[in-house]
Amino acid sequence: MSSPERTIINFFSDVAFSFDGAILGLTLAFSAVRSGFKYASNSAALNKIKQAPEVSVSDLRSLIPSSDEQSETNENGNSLDRCIVVVRGTVKPKNSGDWSNKSNVLISSETGDKALIIQRTQTYMYSGWKTLFQLSNTHRYILERSMPKQGADFLRMVPFVIVENNQKPSFLDVNMDGSRQPLPLTTVYSRLQPISSSPYAFLQALLFPEYPVGLLDVEKILPPGRDITAVGICSFNNGVPEIKSCQDLPYFLSEMTKDKMIADLMRRTTVLFWGGLIMGCLSIGILSFASVRCWNRWKLWAQQREPSQRPTQPVVEDETEDADEIPDGQLCVICVTRRRIPAFVPCGHIVCCRQCALTVERGTNPKCPVCLQTIRGSMRVYYS
Repeated sequence: MSSPERTIINFFSDVAFSFDGAILGLTLAFSAVRSGFKYASNSAALNKIKQAPEVSVSDLRSLIPSSDEQSETNENGNSLDRCIVVVRGTVKPKNSGDWSNKSNVLISSETGDKALIIQRTQTYMYSGWKTLFQLSNTHRYILERSMPKQGADFLRMVPFVIVENNQKPSFLDVNMDGSRQPLPLTTVYSRLQPISSSPYAFLQALLFPEYPVGLLDVEKILPPGRDITAVGICSFNNGVPEIKSCQDLPYFLSEMTKDKMIADLMRRTTVLFWGGLIMGCLSIGILSFASVRCWNRWKLWAQQREPSQRPTQPVVEDETEDADEIPDGQLCVICVTRRRIPAFVPCGHIVCCRQCALTVERGTNPKCPVCLQTIRGSMRVYYS
């Protein structure tokens, strides 16, 4: 590990364990809460997909109410028109008229492949002294950043349907409006174009944390004839079955079957559950430790401030006596030169002179020199 990486790791570790680990505990608590919300959403999606019937395209009409039945159920207040189903089939382009007409498809400008969806992304590749903070130093580091929206990312698609076993008379229309789930696209073109350096490249590398060094151009398509699984809200639109994405589900169009989706969601929910539980327990322990340490420090600070807040009293010098005239049993156990006068509270031991008793009281952890019990102060004892 290089020295800059070691410096960065030490800095973040110092920040994480500052305030007795309170920052680390709060970070773990925030991560545990986020994991809890994700676990709840994934569990709800898992239950919906488990309860969703897996039907073929030809059986949709028997499962979903027609338009007349939908209007009747709407008048009765039911929600049968929002039916989540799982349909497996082959994607085909949608024709404008009957199925004998020529289908409309998109053509990739780079490869010439036929496609129903074409997604092209252009991304700037950055480099600079910011790359020194990466975890490994065996490669040349580049940081990706998306270009501005002017022509960098664009998506083209044509209407397409899902058919069963290439049986064109029965089909399911796919409505892509409002879809935010990832699409099962295939990368057909990927090229990295280096950007020619300018005369000020040295100044860019010296003064700026990162500067562009290349342009990555990627094109992905959805080819016709691919077998996919559609999960969403299915209904009838002018007598034609139509499926639309459900925002509560992480899938809409996918190459996975229903069983694989359930297995993937179960794996996610298990990881989120145990990860959130472990981070929550760690955060509680760390925050409790930090709270106890802060409470003890506050009590110590209050004890140290308490003697300074007392009204200052002039220290009365002990009576000047010759040490030879004081019996050995009445000499201070600390200085062994003056007479024992005050008694410690609450133990009541009379073992020190006035000056040594004040010195013991003003210590960080005042204790009686004889019984080692914590003392709160001292009081003078008069013998009559």
